[in-house]
Amino acid sequence: MHKHILIATDGSELATLAVRQGLELAKQLGAKVTIMTGTQLWSVIEMVRHAEDARNPIERYEEMASMHANKVLTAAAAIAAEHGVACETMHIKDTKPSDAIVETAEKSGCDLIVMASHSRRGVNKLLLGSETARVLALTTLPVLVYR
Repeated sequence: MHKHILIATDGSELATLAVRQGLELAKQLGAKVTIMTGTQLWSVIEMVRHAEDARNPIERYEEMASMHANKVLTAAAAIAAEHGVACETMHIKDTKPSDAIVETAEKSGCDLIVMASHSRRGVNKLLLGSETARVLALTTLPVLVYR
């Protein structure tokens, strides 16, 4: 069935549930697993806001983003170990999460994407968008969405 599963996570509680479910599926299928997280490109507005607080706000942002990604991926790898599933972890920097998910799945030869949906509604969905909806629109791969 599926031989290589990409599990996308942002480290949130819901995404962690999707990681667990994706790893359980991978274990049952004997599938290879890649777990990835992405961080967005710094925004000019944020950099101006923090310019007075740090000598190099871009460097500070990159450092904080890398630390967060490392924390997310370390936790996901620990869950994989609990499930007895080997995994590769990846941090994709400076891009929209949906773009990173689709590109990573394609480049890694994945045949299934597993991710969570935060089920934003109303104004939040309009303003923040839906990364899950973007992934569904951008890929031809099957996507398993945990809500």
